[in-house]
Amino acid sequence: MSITLPGPTRGVVGGGQLGRMMGEAVARLGVEVVVLDPTPECPAAPVASDQVVGDFDDPDAVHELASRVDALTFEIELADPELLAEVSSEYDVPVQPDPATLETIQDKLVQKEALADAGIPVPEFVAVATAEGLERVVEEFGGVMLKAREGGYDGRGNVPVEDPADAADALEEVGGNAMAEELLDFEREIAVMGLKGADGETRTYPVTETLHREEILRESVAPARADDAVVAEAESVARDVLESLDGRGVYGIELFETRDGEVLVNEIAPRPHNSGHWTIEGARTSQFENHVRAVLGWPLGPTDLVAPAVTANALGDVDETGPATFRGAESVFAAPDADLHWYGKDDVRPLRKMGHLTVTPGDEADGDRDALLSRARELRDATTFRGD
Repeated sequence: MSITLPGPTRGVVGGGQLGRMMGEAVARLGVEVVVLDPTPECPAAPVASDQVVGDFDDPDAVHELASRVDALTFEIELADPELLAEVSSEYDVPVQPDPATLETIQDKLVQKEALADAGIPVPEFVAVATAEGLERVVEEFGGVMLKAREGGYDGRGNVPVEDPADAADALEEVGGNAMAEELLDFEREIAVMGLKGADGETRTYPVTETLHREEILRESVAPARADDAVVAEAESVARDVLESLDGRGVYGIELFETRDGEVLVNEIAPRPHNSGHWTIEGARTSQFENHVRAVLGWPLGPTDLVAPAVTANALGDVDETGPATFRGAESVFAAPDADLHWYGKDDVRPLRKMGHLTVTPGDEADGDRDALLSRARELRDATTFRGD
């Protein structure tokens, strides 16, 4: 392959923080970015060459985007896979990952069935559509995590159900047609950022430990504080997942480590993922740069760890929506071991992801991950969106 610069123009369906960080990563590579997003002046707009304003599944907007770029990708699962396949054919523009993969992943039940059919370990699961059916499953499994089959993120669309009497309310909360998954008493949640490049090449980033509260990712620790055997199994499972999916790019593979050391797949995101934000400072090549390299068919960058890293998310700590004013940032800027990433969202909402900070060891630090986690929490907790 011969690569010349300036490089190609890449289109991204979605202009949120992931699109923003992709744009930041590849601007120095000579790659232009055009994003499609319904919000005028979306978070990615300041670092993109241009923005097409439109819904993620707006045919006119997606056609306009495809007509202006050399390759297409997406940073949100709300993209329409059939529409992406249509414009790929009409404009001879590659879409990566493959729209068929996006279609499989969009439905959590179909996703789990595909993984199980491929022999990949997953928790016990079953489709549920009625309160009576959910009651039976709760009794059989001794508790379930009820998941909306489509949509849902950052805790939305997921409801734990341990009492059959709560079945009707839980099903109504997720919107009816759903998937029930056994409620695991796991040791920890972990994730692997997997990477598929040209000619079927696969790579993985170091296994990451992910810390959640209220079903929302709060911190990521890389490498994970897990036994070597668990790390090796997680890497092996992640590579099996990559082999089962079509299309180039980064895949966020969320996993459970059970109490007996078994590794089970939770969910997959066919795009860069919050679990991999630490790679900007902690890896030789960030997940965002590697995603674009893969989408374009360019050689992949190394995924080796440069230094242990802990990322802490800055979430909206307000009670209602209002202007996004981040207070206390001076404490992060004054810290020699921390890097701040602001997502450029105009409004803050309760628990909305507004940015993140990453802590890496200083010159004299030994990289103790417990200490890094405490430091990241200390810096993050010194910030607020509240005005009082």
